[in-house]
Amino acid sequence: MAAEPLSAQQVCAGLTQMSELRGDGRVLYWLQSEPGSGCARLWHLSPGGPVPVAGVDGAVRSRVNGYGGGAYAVLDGQIAWVDEDQSLWWRSPQSRARRLPFSDGGAWGGLVADHRRQRVLAVREQAHGQSLVAMTRDGDLQVLHSGQDFYGAPTISGDGRLLAWVSWSLPDMPWHRSQLWLAQLDKAGRVDHARCLPTPAQGSVQQPRFEGRGLMVLSDHDGWWQPYQVSADNRWQRLNNTRSDHANAPWQLAECHACSLGGSHQAWVRFSAGYGQLWLSGPNGPFQVVGGFADVRGLVRHGRRLACLARFPDRQDAVIEVCPETGQWATLAGGARVPDAVVPESLQVPAPDGGHPLQVFYYPPVSGQPMPPPAVFLVHGGPTSATYAAYNPQVQFWCQRGFAVVDVNYRGSSGFGRVFRESLREQWGRADVEDLMAVARVLAAQGRIDARRRFILGRSAGGYTALMAAMSGGEFSAVGSQFGVSDPMSLRAATHRFESGYLDWLLGCPDTHPDSWHERTPARNPERLRCPAIFFQGRQDTVVVPEQTRAMVRALKAAGAKVECHWFDDEGHGFRRAENQAFMLDATHRFFTEAGQ
Repeated sequence: MAAEPLSAQQVCAGLTQMSELRGDGRVLYWLQSEPGSGCARLWHLSPGGPVPVAGVDGAVRSRVNGYGGGAYAVLDGQIAWVDEDQSLWWRSPQSRARRLPFSDGGAWGGLVADHRRQRVLAVREQAHGQSLVAMTRDGDLQVLHSGQDFYGAPTISGDGRLLAWVSWSLPDMPWHRSQLWLAQLDKAGRVDHARCLPTPAQGSVQQPRFEGRGLMVLSDHDGWWQPYQVSADNRWQRLNNTRSDHANAPWQLAECHACSLGGSHQAWVRFSAGYGQLWLSGPNGPFQVVGGFADVRGLVRHGRRLACLARFPDRQDAVIEVCPETGQWATLAGGARVPDAVVPESLQVPAPDGGHPLQVFYYPPVSGQPMPPPAVFLVHGGPTSATYAAYNPQVQFWCQRGFAVVDVNYRGSSGFGRVFRESLREQWGRADVEDLMAVARVLAAQGRIDARRRFILGRSAGGYTALMAAMSGGEFSAVGSQFGVSDPMSLRAATHRFESGYLDWLLGCPDTHPDSWHERTPARNPERLRCPAIFFQGRQDTVVVPEQTRAMVRALKAAGAKVECHWFDDEGHGFRRAENQAFMLDATHRFFTEAGQ
């Protein structure tokens, strides 16, 4: 007898996500979401197992650039962290947590420990811009560098004498063009002789780190994010000739996809066909760690071993420990196996432009369902992000109800090289839509999906692509937009500083490309929608402001479309509360089922 499908409430309450793994040489720390609220708490690995860190109450979250990252640092048993409201806190083992005095309404992220000076470095974001700063538990604040539009990834050498970071300037995004900086620190910890180390060709640099006094960095100036060693006189030596990305797009600060394990042992991540692979090197050459991983990140040295965060198609997120010599690994926290999880098949579909094939994750419905099944197409956000095969209980919800799920890494997605990522330039709402249409036709021709019952669902920027796809023909029976973009021009006027130039990159400057903006704005072309549409919007959303969704719904109703909209007073951009996520799932399932009849 088939098992009873999980309810939407069970699905949304059953996911725990981990991020930002850190170590202080003895203890491992990470952020872990609470299933009900979605808030991230700080955990550590105690002698008795994983437990929340005592004295660090409430959510830990950075809001720098809107997407955060680097929300805490560990300094010889002391912890500095950013609270939900962007106040800074410091806790020592011998004393209670105290709020630092310069929490003034800005945002903080990219926190890094400076052990030599017993302070923490951070990116500080204020209304007028960003700066690189250092702070102590006593409330002293020192500006180390300013004058650049954006800062990221500060890192300090083991002897405390060298500092490196990344910066970029408007209208660039950090995955398009950024700069590597190197500076000396004097005895007082002030920056001395800061200089930019330009890439040999235009590119994006990320994740600088020191090995001794040697500076390592990932750069894509030769087409892929590959590891380089950079000398003080700006000589770049590539350390790995594999033509693949070794990181994803740096939407958040403080990502870590590589580390040194001492001696000749190195660890790094390599992306291939949508999967994040873990690789090690030693005296006998490089080898891949076998583990069935969907994604790996947060690499840190833990004693004589490697620790990292691993995601799987059929397990919850896990903190794992890996032996550098053998590649054998063990779970330290999380990683509960999910019974009967539907595991995707990774497919390649020819790209409409004849370029790099499109990578697709196809999740079949549970066994016993009639074929070909109805299909839900998921559109990831960003759009310069990516989708992975990591366990997603909401995907399982659809599969258990007889739907196939199709998750597409369309042009612009990261993990497939610079050319593929940049191919979305001025083509948003066109190239991504062409890719989705091509995948829909191929899978229908193969009998994997029912051509008469195809649905599309997107979040944020993915909501925009979903709407544009639904307006481009009769391929889809219904569309769902979760806090999705419907009017890029309105978003351009209201979005935060980090993305203020991104829309021009995606659509072209509106002064020189007015037709593109008009043709590829769903709110200005409501009559083109060929199918019913359902919207979900948080009233606290400061990215896609509520009025944008409200105007889109009004326009569709005036055009005679079947439209449904649900509002949430307690949500912003990206729903975190389990009960609201469950409501979205149930409402979307009902809406799509009715539209497909």
